[in-house]
Amino acid sequence: MTVAIHGEIAPGFEGVRDAFVAAFAGLPQMGAALAVRHRGATVVDLWGGIADARDGSPWRDDTATVIFSCSKGIMSVLAARLVQEGRLDYDAPVARYWPEFAQAGKGGVLVRHILSHRSGLSAPREDFITADLADWGRITDALARQEPLWQPGTGYAYHAITHGWLIGEVIRRITGMHVGEYLARTLAAPLHADAWIGLPAAEAHRVAHLRVGASLARLVGQQNADPMPGIDWNARALTLGGALPRTLVGEAEGFNDPAVRAAEIPGAGGIATARALAAIWSSTVTDTDGVRVLDDATLDRALVVQSEGEPVFPSPPPWPRWAMGFQLDAEARRYLGEASFGHDGAGGQVAFADRAAKVGFAFLTTQMEAIDDVRATHIIDALRSVVGAKP
Repeated sequence: MTVAIHGEIAPGFEGVRDAFVAAFAGLPQMGAALAVRHRGATVVDLWGGIADARDGSPWRDDTATVIFSCSKGIMSVLAARLVQEGRLDYDAPVARYWPEFAQAGKGGVLVRHILSHRSGLSAPREDFITADLADWGRITDALARQEPLWQPGTGYAYHAITHGWLIGEVIRRITGMHVGEYLARTLAAPLHADAWIGLPAAEAHRVAHLRVGASLARLVGQQNADPMPGIDWNARALTLGGALPRTLVGEAEGFNDPAVRAAEIPGAGGIATARALAAIWSSTVTDTDGVRVLDDATLDRALVVQSEGEPVFPSPPPWPRWAMGFQLDAEARRYLGEASFGHDGAGGQVAFADRAAKVGFAFLTTQMEAIDDVRATHIIDALRSVVGAKP
């Protein structure tokens, strides 16, 4: 079955289009979009496939989708913008901005610790339910009260969902705005980008329905069949003790639930178009539609490696690398090269920028596959052959 691909590419980027087409191979119910900015200009704007396999609705030019942990990249951009403005200090205690956070021995936890997964709060000790996801104060109060799972700053473990609430509450205390509003004012509105944390009801009809692919279903099935002894903190980091399924979606649960999409869940619940993400990331490294969000001095500070190597709670290699919330090029996620920074997301979503090539990139899909998924990797490889990258 041949998938109809729509959109436009600039001359010279035909190989990128071919890699995008190849991503659909063997996945007849997949929908996806790809957008690339190069030196501020749109050079790839493609979409195709199925947005909702339940009724066969096609992916359209304005289709948006849940971007999962690509949301963390957006939150890291927002935090860096506050650093640039002198309103946030990466090396300050979190409690300077959020005094209640100092409870349970967390007075020495720094802003860079919560951004780089070193705060000891990768998962909640208490169980949350789905309804709690829409109650910002319920979640942030619980995290402020919680004793860390390990000594903060001494190691890292991926804060799969809690990351967004931790830095999000710091942003809220500084700006007086919830993160959805701050995103709208700082990035979405200036760039005319369709990106939200907390989906407005008027945009709900545009959002694709997510599917658990075979490789992801197989991986989670294996994890469930062979559970870790004791408390599986990596699993709790995803489920929050019961608020979300381990796959993050079901037919009408998790991030396919309209109520969850409407909630502000900045660690994983961002919703955007590929065009929007490509524009946002492009604006961090070059003038994009008249907007430059971060300057080079800010990027120099924000991209210092903070976490790499083996995590506190065992997980198989390869392992990623993080700076001040930004995911860096590593074996676990290959970008264009050492000048790249961004964040990928569950199931195959990828968004990043590259300082050397002046690129903003986003690949989004409905078909959630496991961590060995190479769809975006092959597209990035094709892009590298066109724009190059510094080693």
